[in-house]
Amino acid sequence: MDIRLDNLEGPQILELLREHLESMAPTAPPESRHALDLAGLRSDDVTFWSIWDGAALAGFGALKHLTAAHAEIKSMRTAGSHLRRGVASMMLRHLIREAAVSGYSRLSLETGSMEFFEPARRLYASFGFAPCAPFADYRPDPNSVFMTRSIDTTHA
Repeated sequence: MDIRLDNLEGPQILELLREHLESMAPTAPPESRHALDLAGLRSDDVTFWSIWDGAALAGFGALKHLTAAHAEIKSMRTAGSHLRRGVASMMLRHLIREAAVSGYSRLSLETGSMEFFEPARRLYASFGFAPCAPFADYRPDPNSVFMTRSIDTTHA
């Protein structure tokens, strides 16, 4: 599989992003959904990667710059055709590595508190992410779980 910096213009990317956003809709009220839309992912403070299995889109993920020392994982998604094939782990390893190379010492994320998000929370915990207080512009929300981890930039 191949991870590529992506410009969010290909039809496969746009379709998986649409699917991603639509799958979030029934999980929480609008004020508790924090997935970035196309405009948000194209923002200057976001870097977006896609992961490909040959010609097939396997998933995507993004990093959002918060401060010189802190970034946020955004929009991790695995295509349905590639579930349970290690795509999410591969993307998460890539995002952690990119955060270290970029000089971030902290990497955080927001995910849902509902059962739907349990596999994501287990994945993040297996990579050393631990629950934390809301960060950046987030506020306490019973529909959200906030997680963070330190990043070792000395071996980036």
